[in-house]
Amino acid sequence: MTFKQTLLASNKYLPIKLLLVRNPDRNLLRIENNPASLPEKIMAKVTVLLCFCVLAVVVSVNALTEKGKVGIYELKRGDMSLKFTNWGATLVSFVLPDKNGKLIDIVLGYDTIKQYKNDTTYFGATVGRVANRIKGAQFKLNGNTYKLVPNEGKNMLHGGPKGYADVVWEVTKHLNEGDEPHIVFSYHSFDGEEGFPGEIVVTVRYTLLADNRLTVVMKARNIGKKATPVNIANHAYWNLGGHNNGDILSEKIQIFASKYTPVDSELIPTGKVEAVKGTPFDFLKPNAIGSRIKQLPKGYDINYALDGVRGRKIWKAAVVQDKNSGIQMELSTNAPGLQFYSGNMIKDVKGKDGFVYKAHAGLCLETQWYPDYVNQPQLPSICCGAWKEVQTCDDVQILNTLRAFRSSIFI
Repeated sequence: MTFKQTLLASNKYLPIKLLLVRNPDRNLLRIENNPASLPEKIMAKVTVLLCFCVLAVVVSVNALTEKGKVGIYELKRGDMSLKFTNWGATLVSFVLPDKNGKLIDIVLGYDTIKQYKNDTTYFGATVGRVANRIKGAQFKLNGNTYKLVPNEGKNMLHGGPKGYADVVWEVTKHLNEGDEPHIVFSYHSFDGEEGFPGEIVVTVRYTLLADNRLTVVMKARNIGKKATPVNIANHAYWNLGGHNNGDILSEKIQIFASKYTPVDSELIPTGKVEAVKGTPFDFLKPNAIGSRIKQLPKGYDINYALDGVRGRKIWKAAVVQDKNSGIQMELSTNAPGLQFYSGNMIKDVKGKDGFVYKAHAGLCLETQWYPDYVNQPQLPSICCGAWKEVQTCDDVQILNTLRAFRSSIFI
């Protein structure tokens, strides 16, 4: 099954289009600049595309880093610059010009690797083996019950206390020059890791292309004999006014979902899918994030059942706008779910340049299969099975796993 996501950020807004595609074969995320749709006086010179995809061009680099060593890596093209660390295959910074030409960094993060190692917010990280929550930190698959390692009360969140966000990934390729600067992170996830069955290899590839396009491809390949659930997601915190701009409550968001999955007090889906109409979760029309946030106990941390997402076709999922920076971000995907998180639990976190992040300092838009799908068969999911056992990732579409994950951002 194809699983795609697109995110568009633009400047009126600076046209930025982010397309994220999750696909057992490939997944694309894209941000695109579309000057033709904007008045001349507010057009930006920068167009950025962030795309999760599989590319044919492969450049091998030997001895990039010693095994287990953690570093910072950059991809740069024109006015757009991104930095990463192989700790958690994490996006560290995303710098581009605003409507006035001022360079700003639109993702939250830290200055040092040590801070990332001590992080509990998942700033910019690749999360898995199964993103989001699993009730009771256990599930059944093929007649077997698997007990996982809880890290949020009795439940598991984002793969456990040592999920993919908290391991060292190998940098297998890195080229910061030429027509396609790119970097590839790889992680070998062993059978039994955090309680999950099955041995898989996960790769994440970021590539800068022409017209300020960035492609990001995430793949999960089963190399063992056991089937396993997989749900890989990027956990970037976006603040389109700049990481040090304060909160995102004045930013406007539109989410193309007429339904959502209600949750209990532990943020586990109840199993129902209900209409957003008449609730604080209704963003079918653009509205400020903070307009109704006080109607909720802490803020937004909810999965939306996206409208129109079927098969391999990409559908628009969300649009975010920041009036001051003139940056607009549009997200499209073929994933069935989108977790909108308004950074509720951020509390006095010292981030980049010493800036202290507080509640709602950034927002997350995580395309996914539904939370706790491993325990709720009525919800969309996917399973990564052995090639000769049960179903392959290509066939199963219930657990949030992808043989390949494509995402692309144009700014």
